[in-house]
Amino acid sequence: MGSFSIWHWLIVLLIVVMVFGTKKLKNMGSDLGGAVKGFKDGMKEGGQNAADAKDTPAGQVSHAQTADKATIDVEAKQKS
Repeated sequence: MGSFSIWHWLIVLLIVVMVFGTKKLKNMGSDLGGAVKGFKDGMKEGGQNAADAKDTPAGQVSHAQTADKATIDVEAKQKS
């Protein structure tokens, strides 16, 4: 009762395929793979930019980091 046999897993897999369909499962798998790849690339890039971040005081963004991005500087105000 503690572990499932191969037949239990095959029945669960069959139900999942019937509910979602193979095309939807293929798309979810490729999306998940892309997300993992993006995360790994971000981790590698983050390690390289760690030395650059030490030069900038906390809470401030240097112009070198925002030069390649099209950003808009907006000041948010609270309603009173």
